[in-house]
Amino acid sequence: MSPKPASAITRAKNLAPTDRQFDPQDLDRVRRGFIAARTEPEIVDDRGRTVVDTGAYEFLRDNREQPDTVNPHLWRHATLNAHHGLFEVAKDIWQVRGYDISNITFIKGTTGWVVIDPLTADSTAKASLDLLTEHVENRPVTAVIYTHSHADHFGGVLGITTKADVESGKCQIIAPVGFLHEAIAENIIAGPAMSRRATYQFGRLLPPSPQGHVDCGLGNSVPTAAPSLLAPTRDITYTGEELVIDGVRIVFQLTPETEAPAEMNFFFPDHGWLCMAENCSHTMHNLVPIRGALVRNALNWSKYINESIELFADKTDVLFTSHNWPRWGRQDVREFLTLQRDLYRWIHDQTMRFANHGVTALEIADLLVLPDEFLAQEHTRGFYGDLVHNVKAVYQRYLSWYDA
Repeated sequence: MSPKPASAITRAKNLAPTDRQFDPQDLDRVRRGFIAARTEPEIVDDRGRTVVDTGAYEFLRDNREQPDTVNPHLWRHATLNAHHGLFEVAKDIWQVRGYDISNITFIKGTTGWVVIDPLTADSTAKASLDLLTEHVENRPVTAVIYTHSHADHFGGVLGITTKADVESGKCQIIAPVGFLHEAIAENIIAGPAMSRRATYQFGRLLPPSPQGHVDCGLGNSVPTAAPSLLAPTRDITYTGEELVIDGVRIVFQLTPETEAPAEMNFFFPDHGWLCMAENCSHTMHNLVPIRGALVRNALNWSKYINESIELFADKTDVLFTSHNWPRWGRQDVREFLTLQRDLYRWIHDQTMRFANHGVTALEIADLLVLPDEFLAQEHTRGFYGDLVHNVKAVYQRYLSWYDA
């Protein structure tokens, strides 16, 4: 079936004038520290199958005007996500972005690389390490940190290290307590159903184009490859736990039952860097994925971001996350964290306020409108999560599906 042009209603809606402004600094943030991109647009697996094709998204990078088939804010967000390559975030820390739905971060240790979140697939993780090796330095991977228990943050681990290196102690793997159970449980019990539903959620069968697949919110696309997994060799068990990993000092903050059942943020006190995992992104996140999962705890989520502010904000010069792009400067970091915290707390509190007055989930979803303070910022808009979906998720968590 060939794609259809926008209907008159869609065209009018997408092209209507708006007083909502884009954040002009986001483009600078996305471009900051760019070193190089891969010369080949396709990343292939060990069987020669294409798992990612950045060339298919060139329509987002050719400076064309927003088409009438795409919401203007989504179009802008997609063009930002489409920037791909190796980026220097600060001295001794690099990210590779745009070759997977998630980011992979490399920190220079005393003897090798400390890697944060090895993406979804071995092939995309290996391609990222190869790009770093080509343009920065050839070093062994001495440690891998999984921020949380979702596959796009551990699934490429065998692309950057080996089981033998882990078992011999050449490479350690650090994760939040409960990681292995949650990583397996979510993908086994409901795996087949979730996989089918994810095909719809991420539009995997749609060809990339202004009339097809444009973006996933957290990144341009999901690799078409199965994940790998190596078990952690060290669990982080409490907030404030401090490790020195290949000469790099890290202070951890456990954030269970937030964006994932097992998740953690962490701070680099000798550098002023803060990793917020997937607890913060440049989008409103979802409180329950359309593909299916356990409902997330919006109240916990907001409280843990608040704890991050109290623990780290005044000392943070660079904030980076598992998706999208970093932010720099203490004032900007604090403002970003504050709005992200307030967003999830507002959704939680307003949903339950109406629910306790006897309003049903569907009615609340129709009633609630984001306040101007959230609409004014791109990172609190719904490019991945959605207010309507999130209202229903909060309602479901407390009151189940029955709408009495």
